Amino acid sequence: MSGERKKIPVGDEGEMLVHEDEISGGNPAGLLNLAALDADEDMAETMEDVRRAKEAVDSLGQKISPRQVALAGIVLLMFIGVVLSGWYWVLPRDSVNVETQYMQRGGHLMMSEIHNTGSRAITDVVVQVHFASENGSEIYQSMRIEVDTIDAHSSIAGDDLEMIVIGYTVWDEYLITIELEWTDYNNVEQRETWEHEVGYWATEFFMDKAERTIWPMSSP
Repeated sequence: MSGERKKIPVGDEGEMLVHEDEISGGNPAGLLNLAALDADEDMAETMEDVRRAKEAVDSLGQKISPRQVALAGIVLLMFIGVVLSGWYWVLPRDSVNVETQYMQRGGHLMMSEIHNTGSRAITDVVVQVHFASENGSEIYQSMRIEVDTIDAHSSIAGDDLEMIVIGYTVWDEYLITIELEWTDYNNVEQRETWEHEVGYWATEFFMDKAERTIWPMSSP
C-alpha cells in the first residue's frame, strides 16, 4: 500500500515504540520513516517560527510611521541646538579675534576689526597695528585704539582702525605687527601679538585668534 501511512505505536508516557525486528533488519525502512517524520515536524516548527517573526516585523513597521521617524529627527536636531546654544551663549568663555585686511590702494591700506565672540564682556581693550620694514627694524606708521568695554558677541570697527601709508613703494615687502591687550572676565590681563609679511600680494586677509579660555574647565 504505497499511499498508506504507517501508524506509529506510542507508549503510556507518549514515547514512540519501535519493534526490534525493525531494528535488526526485519523492517529497516521503519527507522527511515521515523527519521523523515521527525524532520517534517522540525521543518514545520521552523516555518512556524519564520512566520511569527515575519508577522512581528510587519507589525513593527506598521506601528512606526515615516511621520514618527521625521518627528524624532526634528527632536534630535532641537536637542543638539540647545546644547550648542548653551555653549555659545551661557558657558563663560573668553574668545577674541582681530581681523585685518591689507590692500595696495595708492599706497598701503590696512583695516582692522575686533571681534569678541566670547560669552562675557572684555574691558580695557587696546589694539595697535604697526607698518614696518621687512625685518621690523623701522616702523613707518602705526594706529592705536582703546576701548573701555566690548560686550559679548559684538565687534568694533571704524575709522580709528583704518590706516593708509603713502610714500613707500608697493614693490617691496613689509611687516605688519598687531598687538592686542584686554582684561578678561576673571579680571586677568591678557596680551597677544601677531606678525604678518605683506607686499607680495596686492590684497591679503588675516584672522588672528587669541587663546581661548573656558573658565569652568580652565580653573585650577
